[in-house]
Amino acid sequence: MSSTDPKAKKQKTEEDDGIPLPDLSPVDFINLTSHSDAFGVDPIPVSWGHPNPMVRGPVICTIRHAAQRNAIGAHQGSYCVYTGLAVAAGKLNPEHMPDLKLTSPVFDIGPFPSWADPKKIASIDPFGHVVTDCYRSYLDKGYDIRPTIAVTKAHIDLPETREAMAAGRLKADGVVLLETGQSIVSKAAIEPVWYLPEVARRFGCSEAKLRQSIFRMTNGMYPELITRPDLKIFLPPIGGLTIYIWGDPDTIPDEDIPLTCRVHDECNGSDVFGSDICTCRPYMTHAIEECIKTAQAGGCGIVVYFRKEGRSLGEVTKYLVYNTRKRQEGGDSAEKYFNCTEQVAGVQDTRFQALMPDPLHFLGVTKIHNFISMSDMKYNAIVNTGIKIENRIEIPPELVPADAQVEITAKVFHGYNSSSTVTTQDMKDTKGREYAYEQPKEKQAGEYIVEDK
Repeated sequence: MSSTDPKAKKQKTEEDDGIPLPDLSPVDFINLTSHSDAFGVDPIPVSWGHPNPMVRGPVICTIRHAAQRNAIGAHQGSYCVYTGLAVAAGKLNPEHMPDLKLTSPVFDIGPFPSWADPKKIASIDPFGHVVTDCYRSYLDKGYDIRPTIAVTKAHIDLPETREAMAAGRLKADGVVLLETGQSIVSKAAIEPVWYLPEVARRFGCSEAKLRQSIFRMTNGMYPELITRPDLKIFLPPIGGLTIYIWGDPDTIPDEDIPLTCRVHDECNGSDVFGSDICTCRPYMTHAIEECIKTAQAGGCGIVVYFRKEGRSLGEVTKYLVYNTRKRQEGGDSAEKYFNCTEQVAGVQDTRFQALMPDPLHFLGVTKIHNFISMSDMKYNAIVNTGIKIENRIEIPPELVPADAQVEITAKVFHGYNSSSTVTTQDMKDTKGREYAYEQPKEKQAGEYIVEDK
C-alpha cells in the first residue's frame, strides 16, 4: 500500500495517537444510524468512570459525526429545539464550529476521586468543563466536541442581601460582600449527561425498562433508546443546573473548613417574581445569606440551583394545582396540600433525588457542615452517597410568607425536618388566601369559535 493511499494515511494517523480520523457527516441530509449493527456505525468508545479522560473517551453528541457519535440526544437540553429553529430560519449555519479558545474555566474544579465512581456521578460529565484541555487532540483532528459545563465568575445583587446589611446581619468585607450589597461568586452551569446503566440502578429498574419508559413517555422522540443498546450515554431534553459558590472553591473538599450548602429546585413564580404561596425565594435568599457568612468566616458556601420547575412537573401543572387548591371545598388548606398535586398530576413529586447529589460529588464535597433544607428526601439522598451532613437548618419562621403557611405546615406534618410540631388540628386550621374564584362553568365547544368580523 503506497504512502499516498488514503487508507494508509488514515492508518498512520490512527497509529500516531490512537484517535481515528473524524467521519464528518454532511449536514444537508439526515443519516439515520438507528441500529448498532448498521453499515458505517463506529462510535468512539466510552469507558464511563475511568479516571483517565482519554481512556474514558469524549462525549460526542453533535450532528457532524453520525457514525462516531457515542451518545443519544443533543446538546443544550430543551434549548436544542431553538437551535433547530435557528437553522430552519437561516440564522445559524449547521456546520458552525464553536471557537472555544477563550472559554476554559476561570477557576479549577477537580479532578476528585468521585469522578471515577459511577455511583457518585452518573448524571453529568465530570470532564465536561475541561474539554479543550482533556480532548485537545480530538479537537485538533476536527472533532466537534462541545463542553457541557461552563465555569465563570460574577457579581450578584439581591435586595434581601442589602436588607440583611441594613439590619446588621451582614457586613461588607470588600472581598465576598461589597458595600453596594453585591456579593462575589464563582459559578458553573451544567447540562445533564446521563450514564444510563447507573441511572437505572439508582432508580431500581433495569436499563431496558428505563429506556422503554423514556421512549414511550416522549412519544418515541429518541428511537435509539430502544434500538441502540450500545450507546450508554443520553443527553436528555431537560433543564440543567447552576452552581453558585461564595468563598474559595479550593476549600470545598477540606472537611475541616466550614461548608454551607443548599440544593434548591427552581420556582419561577417565587424565585423571580416573589409569589408568596411558597417559601422558595425566602429559603434561597436565606441560604445565600448563610453562604456569605460562612465565606466571610473563611469557609465556603454553595447553592445548587436545579431547573426542576413545579417539582419537575412544570409550571403549567403547578398553576393548575394552584387553581385546584383555591377552588376546592373548604378552600386552600394544609390538610389537602399534597392531595391536590396528586389529583392533577397523578403523583405528588417527580423531583426524585437519586441524581441530585452528583454536582456535590463533582465539586469534591465529602462533608457539609450546614445544610439549609428541611427535606428528608434531599438529606437522605446526599448522606446515602457517603457525604456527611453535620447540621440541618430550617427556614426561620419569620421568613415564611403569609400564604405559604399552608405549604410549610403540611410539609412539617408529613415529616419534613423541623423544630416545630404540627398537629392534626393545625392541619385543619391552616388556611390559605382566598381569591373568590368563580367555580368553573362548563362551556360548549361552539362557544370558542372565533368569528371573522
